Amino acid sequence: MASAVAPRRAMKDEVLGRIATVRQDVPRGEPDTAPATKPRRTPGSQGASRWALAACLAAAVAFGGTTVWQHQRAQEAREQARQVQEQARERSQELAEVLAAPDARARTGEIDGGASGTVVVSKSLDKAVFVADGMARPPRGKVYQLWFNDGDAMRPAGLMDPDRPTEAVLMRGEVGDARGMGITVEPAGGSKEPTSTPVALMTFPS
Repeated sequence: MASAVAPRRAMKDEVLGRIATVRQDVPRGEPDTAPATKPRRTPGSQGASRWALAACLAAAVAFGGTTVWQHQRAQEAREQARQVQEQARERSQELAEVLAAPDARARTGEIDGGASGTVVVSKSLDKAVFVADGMARPPRGKVYQLWFNDGDAMRPAGLMDPDRPTEAVLMRGEVGDARGMGITVEPAGGSKEPTSTPVALMTFPS
């Protein structure tokens, strides 16, 4: 930010001339010939210095530890993101395989609230996909859960995203002997068995 200014031409000669005539300043109260002495350290000053050194070392260690911790957390976050992306790709591939299977069969039905859903089943892959359209957002703290209907029992088949009214979900697990599927509203995280009246029951296509 400073600007350079050219010195006067006579300044160099003036400085050199004054070096030979001007004595250097010495500490006040001491003769010019006083030998240089080391400052005396009192026990208190030594202790203070040690505490200061210890504080600096502690700060350095803490800073280094924080840096390492942050690096580890960043690596873990990147690894988790990579795993999520990989899982999403695998689910997308499986979903596409079911929808494109030569023996894929579909059936569409109505869902409470004016929505509709289509279930696609491939017996050769032993998998099913549910496609929802216009699902109402579930109550706060709740989620839509899919079920395989084995006739005498309902088997968990995954959860739907409460923020996505239109969604294609690969139902978890094998179709097996399931005759159809159901959808219920469950607490966030899902349930081992239905805890509410189904909002939809659909029979698998033959």
